[in-house]
Amino acid sequence: MLSSRCQSLRLPQSLLSQVQIFLSFHSHPPRNPYSSSKPKSCSDQNNPKSSSNSVLHSNSFHKPSTTSNSIDFDQNTVLETLSCYNNDWKRAFEFFNWVDSEFGFEHSTETFNRMIDILGKFFEFDLAWNLIEIMRKNVYSIPNHATFRVLFKRYVSAHLVEEAISTYYRTEEFNLKDELSFSNFIDALCEYKHVIEAEEMCLGKNSNKDFDLYVNTKIYNMILRGWFKMGWWSKCRGFWEDMDRKGVCKDLHSYSIYMDIQCKSGKPWKAVKLYKEMKKKGIELDVVAYNTVLHAMGRSEGVDFAIRLYREMMELGCEPNVVTYNTIIKLLCENGRVREAYKMLDQMRVKGCAPNVITYHSIFGYLEKPREILKLFDGMMGNGVSPRMDTYVMLMRKFGRWGFLRPVFDVWKKMEEHGLSPDEHAYNALIDALVQKGMVDMARKYDQEMLEKGLSAKPRAELGTKLASGGSEDG
Repeated sequence: MLSSRCQSLRLPQSLLSQVQIFLSFHSHPPRNPYSSSKPKSCSDQNNPKSSSNSVLHSNSFHKPSTTSNSIDFDQNTVLETLSCYNNDWKRAFEFFNWVDSEFGFEHSTETFNRMIDILGKFFEFDLAWNLIEIMRKNVYSIPNHATFRVLFKRYVSAHLVEEAISTYYRTEEFNLKDELSFSNFIDALCEYKHVIEAEEMCLGKNSNKDFDLYVNTKIYNMILRGWFKMGWWSKCRGFWEDMDRKGVCKDLHSYSIYMDIQCKSGKPWKAVKLYKEMKKKGIELDVVAYNTVLHAMGRSEGVDFAIRLYREMMELGCEPNVVTYNTIIKLLCENGRVREAYKMLDQMRVKGCAPNVITYHSIFGYLEKPREILKLFDGMMGNGVSPRMDTYVMLMRKFGRWGFLRPVFDVWKKMEEHGLSPDEHAYNALIDALVQKGMVDMARKYDQEMLEKGLSAKPRAELGTKLASGGSEDG
């Protein structure tokens, strides 16, 4: 019989057999060698001995266990298991510590980076920096550009821009203050809609002259894409024209972004016009650019014209990829031609292009029979395509809206069986379905469970978590 600890680990079947062996040796909670993020007491600060013990030294961390229970842990297993717990940082951190303390697993830069990413997601930045301090003391886990890219992403996504800027300057301590770090930093700012700060840092009147060396077409493309993500279409147009005025050499990526902007801003015919302009300039399109034009042509001229362009690109020797097929499949589904979409799905397999989760999402959205959806869902997994968290959420919401509770629980059960820890969107989809069916007590149980995990529950009057209309806090 497995230990209770093994039962509490919800892992994919591919990992479970390995981890069950490891967990069968585990009888005590793992020590937490990284819990030094709590403020030290005055006596600790004045006591060199206690100070030296507050942060684990690299030698003690990486020294393998010499017990007879020592088993070689596979790095991919550790990485995948951490990914399973990316919505439960405490469990992820416990597992991270346990594989070190019980089996002497030597964490690499990659496993450290994965753990730092999970901690950053829950704003545990002090713990993340503790890990970085440990990393720098061991040659096998030195922080790299990916480490700081994770920090940039997590700080900026939390809108802690000043902390992100400070982190960029701290890269100098690790000999990583270079063009790649600058590019990663600006990319994070643009990705999470802090484009104003990114543009000011790179192109503003008070910008640091040291950055001029790094500001090139790639940086301009990032900022253009940032305005695109903001949906500020007039700013996109103005920035595109500024690139011409400043003599910035627009490349294939620049055109691909701006074509996408024209599509998303409701002007797909202008994207087609840009495509023709590129051809006149002799710019050779890659599959990414063709995919954007396919989308634009499908929107402006119809799916049949998009299919013609698809055939043309193949004749020119540009091999379609999964995004190409996904674009056509979605266009077909949007036009009510679901059966043709299924044929395209079969065709991509024949061509040796494996469908991905987006392929199935494109079809799921347009199916209206629960049985057909579940059949496609099973076929998706049977073809080796792993559902993502948003796959489960989409299906639970769809079934919930239709008032079908059993399929909601079927999907929830499969999510747990595949080792995914539910996020706030999954919990909210389940709770909404339960509330809709009047199962308030069960809904309240899941609401409490997600709060205990540190996830944000949606306020609901039915559960007493939302003030009645016109109510006041004073009651």
